[in-house]
Parts: sequence; structure tokens; C-alpha cells
Amino acid sequence: QVQLVESGGGLVQAGGSLRLSCAASVRIFGINDMTWYRQAAGKQRELVASITSGGSTNYVDSVKGRVTISRDNAKNTLYLQMNSLKPEDTAVYSCNFKTRWMSEYWGQGTQVTVSS
Repeated sequence: QVQLVESGGGLVQAGGSLRLSCAASVRIFGINDMTWYRQAAGKQRELVASITSGGSTNYVDSVKGRVTISRDNAKNTLYLQMNSLKPEDTAVYSCNFKTRWMSEYWGQGTQVTVSS
């Protein structure tokens, strides 16, 4: 059974940095898009950043210039480097992998809390 395991979340002061990772428990072939989502308490889940198999990236406006998404295809691992964190970045961050065969996998989520 495929599992995506996130790590790197935690408590950080405003202005600080965190690096999230999302690794697959087994090899997944044919991954196309890899995406980070977040859901703050009482709010809908939103896409934070995505990266295609070709390396094209997309970011939600609120994180542009502060966040970088990257992937290591050999390791089936997704990263999210977050700098200049703000209290409004506080949320549960989850990763999502989609394959060319329309399979989809989700991580369990990791909490990011930014104190002011």
C-alpha cells in the first residue's frame, strides 16, 4: 500500500523558515503533478504550490517569493521550502501525487504553526 509521509512541520516564529518533505513509502511510477495543499482551521483547503514532471511550478499568490517547491524524482520525494513565514501560513500542509494513469495519493498532513 502506497503511503505519502510528510515531515518538517512544527512551530516557528514569524519570519522564520521551515522545509517540508513528502516521501512515498514505495516506488511510484509515472508521477506527473506533485502538489502541496494546506488547510487552516475553519477554512477550505487551498493549493499552495505544484510542480509538474517537467519542473514547471505554480504558486498561490500569497506565498509567491517566499516559498519554493521542488522534487526529487529518483527518490519520489517532494519538498517545500518556506521562508519569511507569517502567522497566516499556519495550517495543516498535505502533499498530493498524481500519476499519468490517474492514480492519486495523499499524505496525512503535517502541522505548521507560525507565532507572531
